[in-house]
Amino acid sequence: MIEILKTILFGIVEGITEWLPISSTGHMILLNEFVQLDVSQTFWEIFLVVIQLGAILAVVLVYWTDIFPFRVRGRWGIDGKKMNMWGKILVASIPAGVIGILFDDVFNALFYNYQTVSIMLILFGILFLIIENRNRYMVPRVRSIAAISYGTAFLIGVFQLIAAVFPGTSRSGATIVGALLLGVSRTTAAEFTFFLAIPAMFGGSAIKLLKTGLHFSASEFGLLVLGMAVAFVVSIFAIRFLMSYIKKHDFKVFGWYRIVLGVIVLIYFAVSSI
Repeated sequence: MIEILKTILFGIVEGITEWLPISSTGHMILLNEFVQLDVSQTFWEIFLVVIQLGAILAVVLVYWTDIFPFRVRGRWGIDGKKMNMWGKILVASIPAGVIGILFDDVFNALFYNYQTVSIMLILFGILFLIIENRNRYMVPRVRSIAAISYGTAFLIGVFQLIAAVFPGTSRSGATIVGALLLGVSRTTAAEFTFFLAIPAMFGGSAIKLLKTGLHFSASEFGLLVLGMAVAFVVSIFAIRFLMSYIKKHDFKVFGWYRIVLGVIVLIYFAVSSI
């Protein structure tokens, strides 16, 4: 029962932090310091990645009518605008997809530590504040995903690559920052980030499972499914909250939150290592 409650807590944290630009990795690392699942190290590494599938399924559900590229009007057809959108998502996925597959283990060995997490939390928190101050009186150049060019999509993908290399950056945070810098509106940046997460998370989970295999017990499998289910439900509310929030507010509150959390992570682990 204790492990079930712990898993539910991890699922809640994953569901909230995966979509808000505040770094799910930073929160999961910090939570793991206080609440540890009684599982093998191999399974824990799988759990951290595959639990994200629950979160991504929430995006698929919430935005199904916006992302499903096929239509039925007496017969099957293809929605050209949606296929064009998926083309942009594919282009944006190239940087992180290629580099991630080739160097994922290297990046984990070099940068998966509290120093990197805390620094990236603070750095991108500061970037949010700077960009929002800069954009205060600027009119966004791009107000819909249809208006995002393939070149812009690729550049947003480069920012996603930064998150793939440096944990604590936040995948959603990095892509939103990149999109805002390129003149994309807040709502469009958030939506494109959600859609870009679909191949990123499915691909990341598939790679992790292929590398480690399905070497876990029935009870561990049950915990994984539970964590995904909780992340799925919580993600639905987190996505709807974020989209409602940014229609009236900017991202500054998330920037300040990242800075404070980054400082807390840095201080906590620095003191713990003494």
